Amino acid sequence: MDVFVFGICGGSGAGKTTLTRRLVQRLGPGAVSVLAFDAYYRDLGHLPFAERRRRNFDHPDSLDGELFLQHLDALRQGSDVDVPVYDFSSHTHSGRFERVRATPLLLVEGILLLAFEEAAGRLDYSIFMDVPQEVRLRRRIHRDVTERGRPEAHVRRQFAATVAPMHDEFVQPSGRRADRVVTGDASDEFVDELMVMLAPGMAATPAG
Repeated sequence: MDVFVFGICGGSGAGKTTLTRRLVQRLGPGAVSVLAFDAYYRDLGHLPFAERRRRNFDHPDSLDGELFLQHLDALRQGSDVDVPVYDFSSHTHSGRFERVRATPLLLVEGILLLAFEEAAGRLDYSIFMDVPQEVRLRRRIHRDVTERGRPEAHVRRQFAATVAPMHDEFVQPSGRRADRVVTGDASDEFVDELMVMLAPGMAATPAG
């Protein structure tokens, strides 16, 4: 199987997952698979919960890059993989796995995706979504409070203590590895443009 690997990178709250979902919806079921680097956070179940919360989850060391690369290589070679399901509320592996099928088009997204040189080198094309910090913080608060059950005050402290500094040190500089930097949210016109590149002839035919 010839697999085209398309990478979507950017800071927390930059709109990576939203863009990925829009592309999957347009491409239709079975045409594309998604591999999220954020699924590969290391299991901290051996630590007390209070200590888990103090960990720096925005440093590259917080991710199991080796396992991620193994799975990425398998998908590139046409083999399915079982991706661990991470519990963000407890900072542990849930013990469950989700099967990611090998398809001709693979979307790979993650905050630190391009910060890993080995991962960046495996992408056929990549974009970096460059969104202002105040917008990313607002989205981060909404997501963590509503989806992960975290107090807003904790989200703000974490953003100031680790998210913003690690973004400046690792995430933003990694944008130089992208084939294209997208400023602000991805417009409908940009999604149409990506569709022309990723699935010629399908741009004017939304799935469903």
